[in-house]
Amino acid sequence: MQSHYSKEEILNLDKKYIWHPAAQMSDYEDFPPVAVTKGEGAYLYTPDGKKILDIISSWWCNLLGHCQKDIVKSLCDQASELEHVIFANFTHPYATSLCERLVKILPSGLCRFNFADNGSSAVEMSLKIAFQYQRQIGKTQKQKFACLTEGYHGETIGALSVGSMDLYNKIYKPMMMDNIHIKAPDCFRCPYGKKRDNCDCPCIKDAYETFEKYGECLAALIVEPLLQGAAGMRIYPVKYLQALKALCVKHKVLLIADEIATGFGRTGEMFACTKASISPDIMVLSKAITGGFMPMSVVCTTEEIYAAFLGSYESGKAFMHSHTYAGNPLACACANAVLDVLKRDDILQKAKLLAPVVNRLFKETFMDIENVGEVRQIGLINAIELVKDRESKEAFSPSCRLGYKIYQSALSQGLLLRPIGDVLYFNPPLNIELADIKKALNIARNAITGELAKLS
Repeated sequence: MQSHYSKEEILNLDKKYIWHPAAQMSDYEDFPPVAVTKGEGAYLYTPDGKKILDIISSWWCNLLGHCQKDIVKSLCDQASELEHVIFANFTHPYATSLCERLVKILPSGLCRFNFADNGSSAVEMSLKIAFQYQRQIGKTQKQKFACLTEGYHGETIGALSVGSMDLYNKIYKPMMMDNIHIKAPDCFRCPYGKKRDNCDCPCIKDAYETFEKYGECLAALIVEPLLQGAAGMRIYPVKYLQALKALCVKHKVLLIADEIATGFGRTGEMFACTKASISPDIMVLSKAITGGFMPMSVVCTTEEIYAAFLGSYESGKAFMHSHTYAGNPLACACANAVLDVLKRDDILQKAKLLAPVVNRLFKETFMDIENVGEVRQIGLINAIELVKDRESKEAFSPSCRLGYKIYQSALSQGLLLRPIGDVLYFNPPLNIELADIKKALNIARNAITGELAKLS
């Protein structure tokens, strides 16, 4: 349906009713939200016809761009067949076919699936599965969880408890579980003076020490594999993830891979764990799985974990966790369509070929700016970290709100960035055209240099 509201009417109603996520609403007094009524490919459209290049895939969801025609058709066709059915003791071919297809592309051993409707809920589910599993195999002392510092896994209480960013969880700490935090690698500010691409990961020392001390009481370790998104698009070496997996095996700790942000080709392979040649015990998927069309998440586990929950009704081993919209047929139809397009159009291979070209253009566009500390890349994701001083890597004061001001400037020029502090990143649709990448780079450079000039 076409909106019959004008831009002004939408904004007035928004101001009257809406409480936006991840925002200080007082900011919107001077910089109101952008009204959007249409999306197509890499672009969003406002009611007055303005085009905005969405270079972040609207929080990393729109894997194939907005309103991709094959997904649209699958969703519409599904809506006329079955829109929803209770998933407790009912099933349907749209979920079963999706699971059958996922088994073929997931790391080996992941073959059982539990459905939810968002990433935080799926993380919550994965923690409960890990806890209950350890209990039901007789490891009742394994009750705690480990995570990496600066990690982010969502914003329900359990998910916050295995996160490590004060921005999101500080105020809620009295409500949160007491978990164990392992110092995460920060390759840009490496305390060992190493380089990301040829590093033997001496920073794994903290993980070794943590597991030696707490291994007996750990139920699971949860990580964002290879890419810590909310930490500022921190990219760490494959060897580090492999070492974490080895530690988990040695200490009989489950490895939960949170691939909500990294799954479905974002890192250059179908999954980040595939890139590292490891198989986690539990994998969490969301965001790109439906191409941004429908809310859905999936928790993938092994047959061994699944078997620990089998028993008589009286045994109390069942996993009593449910979501109203679990296994929603509309979401499953979208996910199946995403897999169809990825395969038919050889999207991942094309993205792999485009990735080094984009990274070269990134370096050519930004590295001559003295306040660009680093350009980092994994797959088609590229990020630049702005610093007050390149040599010392001193950060700008948060009070400058440099990233936010660059976001405002870029948006005024028709580019949607969503900086994480002073880290600016591109996380575009995998099928984006090179011309749109170049356009985004030019706007981003103009916005960066313009705002830096105001600070000098």
